[in-house]
Amino acid sequence: MTAPMLISQQIAKDLLRIRAVFFRPEEPFVWASGIKSPVYCDNRLTLTAPEVRGNVENALVETVRREYPEAEVLMGTSTAGIAHAAITGHLLGLPMGYVRSGQKDHGRQNQIEGRLEKGQKVVVIEDLISTGGSVLEVVQALRDAGAVVLGIASIFTYGMQKGIDRLAAAGVKNVSLTDFDTIARTAAEEGYISRDDVARLIAFRDDPSDESWIGK
Repeated sequence: MTAPMLISQQIAKDLLRIRAVFFRPEEPFVWASGIKSPVYCDNRLTLTAPEVRGNVENALVETVRREYPEAEVLMGTSTAGIAHAAITGHLLGLPMGYVRSGQKDHGRQNQIEGRLEKGQKVVVIEDLISTGGSVLEVVQALRDAGAVVLGIASIFTYGMQKGIDRLAAAGVKNVSLTDFDTIARTAAEEGYISRDDVARLIAFRDDPSDESWIGK
């Protein structure tokens, strides 16, 4: 699920303007999963662009208020979601924490940082969703700790079917500020890529395992 069109288009334009989205269909990026992608989105760059950062955080605030009005705690994903959870939590007046990718091997050996009481209603703040694996590990850790996970608020989603299916199977709602299709369409309208490139990008999104779009 994506935020309302005006927000989605604004965030897409913002990400493109600060060059947080990289297009490389001729020399694809390789993800940790081995998937070759013509696009790489680095939302960490929003943190060093104050105007865009403000737009992103205000949109996350609006999303939490609109979609998750019962939220009691925000939990960021480690590491990219931490800053966004902190800023959004501050604007909403809500406590925040974050979830590590694994338990610490020292000290209190926490995986969840920040105070979290059983039964508290949590919204996960994530920067990007592709296949959904990493954010679902965060959701599971929170559920194991007794939290009620209302859902996820993320900045960007690729909208891949695998990710959609995984989230649905886990019973997790996600609302992204913008998505792959909006980024691709806006990039063509703004002259960052050609109209022909859009078809290649959508072909990748529809079936990441089919690499026939490379070199076309």
